[in-house]
Amino acid sequence: MRIARIDRSEARPPANPEWFPGSVYQQRLNEPEDELGVELIAVWFEPGSRTRPHVHAADQVLQVVEGEGVVAIEAERRLIRAGDWVVVPAGVWHWHGATPDTAMCHISIKQPAETDWTSPWRDFDTYMEGAV
Repeated sequence: MRIARIDRSEARPPANPEWFPGSVYQQRLNEPEDELGVELIAVWFEPGSRTRPHVHAADQVLQVVEGEGVVAIEAERRLIRAGDWVVVPAGVWHWHGATPDTAMCHISIKQPAETDWTSPWRDFDTYMEGAV
């Protein structure tokens, strides 16, 4: 058994900052021991910061714990707030991050699997248009 606590003072810049336009900090809460385990990462996004578009080979669950953000797939963009849970199915192009004016923290929950960070940018630059 492992017990973890979200602590912003334990967060560090990501190992691959090119995957995160803007200021982003991560705290690894759990590292899986094998492919059946679960990866837990608390991610803090400063206002306007986000992930670049990507695709996971496993489902990803996001639990928003503070602030306000956006999650986008090809067909839609949605505002997300503290208390929201998001499930992004495996194989779906998406990105997520803070709104331009509000910081956000979410916990990323997923099994270990490859992530394709070379996904096309598409309409990434118009990220608040159409968010509801």
